[in-house]
Amino acid sequence: MRHCIVTISGLVALTHAIAADPAKTYRFSGADVGKLPAGWTAARTGPGEGSVWKVVADNSAPFKSGHALAQMAEGPTQLFNLCVLDASSFRDGEISVMFKAVKGKIDQGGGVAWRYKDADNYYVCRYNPREENFRVYHVKGGKRTQLATKENLDLPAGKWYRLAIKQAGNRIECSVDDKKHLEVTDDTFKDAGKVALWTKADAQTYFDNLDVRPAGN
Repeated sequence: MRHCIVTISGLVALTHAIAADPAKTYRFSGADVGKLPAGWTAARTGPGEGSVWKVVADNSAPFKSGHALAQMAEGPTQLFNLCVLDASSFRDGEISVMFKAVKGKIDQGGGVAWRYKDADNYYVCRYNPREENFRVYHVKGGKRTQLATKENLDLPAGKWYRLAIKQAGNRIECSVDDKKHLEVTDDTFKDAGKVALWTKADAQTYFDNLDVRPAGN
């Protein structure tokens, strides 16, 4: 009987491994300059106008692509700007993105959202060079709750950094340039959801090389 149980468990694990979404990397090209690329949707958490995303030319963009996806609007204080990767599905694994804070008087910087159900429900990790802090939150019902923070982390605006998150069950780890700064457990969102890029208010930020690697890849 024990042999049967082990065999069935192995088959279940194998099935999940086979069914895992493939790892993908997303970069941006000159063909989409001035517009939102196909396969992405702009969304907003909170009231007000904002969340304007378009591909821009940037010779400093990583991996010599020469282009980045940018959030360009100057939204109000309580607005979260989202750019959702339509076909994505992520529960566990690793997500990383290169980002560069360009401008913002109310807020700066940005990050990545995951297990995204809709514009009011998701996890988000972001860095803010204006405040010199690195934080992870959950947004539930449109309300943002801080889960962990790293203060006095001085990463000047205008430079590219790699932000990464790892999710395994209810455990979240967050790093910048391969240095882990945050680790937390949270059970708010347990199911797979989409992946999105994120900024707040008037934070104008460039993104490149979004890498999504679901567990099993």
